[in-house]
Amino acid sequence: MLERFPVHASVAASDIGRARTWYRDKLGLEPKQTDPGGGLWFELGGGTWLYVFQTEFAGTAKNTVAGWTVKGIEAVMADLRARGVVFEEYDLPYLKTVDGLATWEGMARAAWFKDSEGNTFELSEVF
Repeated sequence: MLERFPVHASVAASDIGRARTWYRDKLGLEPKQTDPGGGLWFELGGGTWLYVFQTEFAGTAKNTVAGWTVKGIEAVMADLRARGVVFEEYDLPYLKTVDGLATWEGMARAAWFKDSEGNTFELSEVF
């Protein structure tokens, strides 16, 4: 049943003002709505939403919290880098990045970055 509906991601921020500035300046996003608690709702492609809310537990997730499937990942990364986004580097047995980009030949490429609150996001391009 749920496969018929868009999904949204909820992301924690310890300082909602700092997060709002970071998402505007680094990702070029402006919230479409704010809720009574100050939470920020960003409308994205395909009927999806990113909700950023204030909580003391921000930045405690050690995993990727959300991701974008993009076309032309290297151009997207270049644009984000020009805005000051820093991509993570990994050197693990199952994942290695070169200049922030992991490649699985013939399948996909991916890159990860952290927001101002320590949340990890992914960019991916699937072939």
